[in-house]
Amino acid sequence: MVSETHHDPLMAPARAAQAAPGVRPRPRPRPKRLLSPLTIRILLLNIPALGILLGGALFLGNYRDGLVEAKIEGLITEGAIIAGALGQSAAPPVAGPFDQEIARALVLRLAVTSDNRARLFDVTGRLIADSRQLGPAALEVEARDLAPPGADEGLGPRISRAFDWLLRWSLNEPRLPPYKESGAQTALDYGEVMVALTGEVGTGLRQMSDGEMIVTVALPVQRFKLVLGALMLSAGAADIEVRVREVRIAILQVFGLAFLVTVLLSIYLSGTIARPVRKLAVAAQAAGSRKSGRNIIPDFTGRHDEIGDLSGALRDMTDALYDRLDAIEAFAADVAHEIKNPLSSIRSAVEGIENAAGPDQEAKLIAIIVDDVRRLDRLISDISDASRLGAELARAESTRVDLVALLETLVDIHRTTSEKHLRFEFAAAERFSIPGIEDRIGQVMRNLIANAISFSPENGRIGISVGRVGTQAEVVFEDEGPGIPEEKREAVFDRFYSERPEGEAFGTHSGLGLSISRQIVEAHGGSIRVENRHDAGGAVQGARFIVTLPAEG
Repeated sequence: MVSETHHDPLMAPARAAQAAPGVRPRPRPRPKRLLSPLTIRILLLNIPALGILLGGALFLGNYRDGLVEAKIEGLITEGAIIAGALGQSAAPPVAGPFDQEIARALVLRLAVTSDNRARLFDVTGRLIADSRQLGPAALEVEARDLAPPGADEGLGPRISRAFDWLLRWSLNEPRLPPYKESGAQTALDYGEVMVALTGEVGTGLRQMSDGEMIVTVALPVQRFKLVLGALMLSAGAADIEVRVREVRIAILQVFGLAFLVTVLLSIYLSGTIARPVRKLAVAAQAAGSRKSGRNIIPDFTGRHDEIGDLSGALRDMTDALYDRLDAIEAFAADVAHEIKNPLSSIRSAVEGIENAAGPDQEAKLIAIIVDDVRRLDRLISDISDASRLGAELARAESTRVDLVALLETLVDIHRTTSEKHLRFEFAAAERFSIPGIEDRIGQVMRNLIANAISFSPENGRIGISVGRVGTQAEVVFEDEGPGIPEEKREAVFDRFYSERPEGEAFGTHSGLGLSISRQIVEAHGGSIRVENRHDAGGAVQGARFIVTLPAEG
């Protein structure tokens, strides 16, 4: 009986491919680095976004403007109280200048409880009262401890100044007009005072030489809507800068923590990707060179992610590769064994011719040589077909194969060309197509019909039926031969297994037919099996081969 196996017979030897000219050498593994390129890419993606967020937070333009507006509103409220008092008390009943003594006393009394500076200008723009030049404030001496000449002022002040300069430079904060104060001040020195002398409220922002911002507010001093002068209040904005700096420092602290967490998480994230991928790459290179055992690909399938899928795919691919290599080695050994038999027979016959007793014995030996040569030719043809089969099945495109029409044609051919008198019975429940390679599907059907013919007795019946079982097409081949021993039901699909019926010449079949058939069927996603037919009493009535293939429609 013809045989079959599910292994792919031959491949191009790996050594020949390695030795072939033009083959690229395997890349050397990259040296280990502190940070992998993938880690650097992840960091370059995450950190700039964090930096943009930091820059936007450090700008704090609206926050600073809100504090300045609150400062101005406070000065306006305070100035309105003082200006109202001046208009009621220091102005004469009729039109005329301020009473300077009363005005100075009121400015001193009302401004002494505040750290803000108050200056009063008359309607001509002349300065008539300045809270800094009145009362105890004029006699106070501000004392500051200065560092000795050449002494180091310390790291803290330097860092603070550098931080402020860096922020002003990086945030491109607008420069305010400098604050200048002449010896003889007039309303012309301050634009907001000139606005106040027109009856409106004027405001101004200036900057001291040390960088501190000065906020000024000028309000008209009126009596019965008559403008008698202007009151200007000024206050330093050091408290605003301190609050803005505190917020910025808090933001920097949060940024530092977020930066550290981002870097650590990025390194961890890249490590969970880069390290497994590197291990897989090293293992794949080792598998390609066959320097390690069979199961060398790390198993990351427990991760349940893309890395796990890649690990599983590489393990499956490696197993398939080693199965293919093992099949090549086994096939080469089987081929060598099968070819040695006829070669040994030929050698013995050739050696026997020299010692032949007569022409009859020489003729017999020559006939043996001829038969063995034919057997070798048939064996080599079948081996060549088997060696091309795997590559052809991988490259060929599937088409729609009308299975019923194919079987009808094959049955008609064998019915008219068979040397035996046989009864062919063909039945199809319905017509449908299967996806596949038509030539190879036809080869399977021819092998099974030829196998049934070989084992069927004269005037025997060969039954072929086609039906659908779920989504599968099922083809059944039945004969009335001796059947198959139960222990040989799988062996018949092995390579070079051959158990022929009595009377058939030895070497007529190579033992690859069923092996090739199983390989073709499994490559199409189907299966093939064999069983015996029994009568009511349990006696074997013949063999039954069952082929299932995916059906269309």
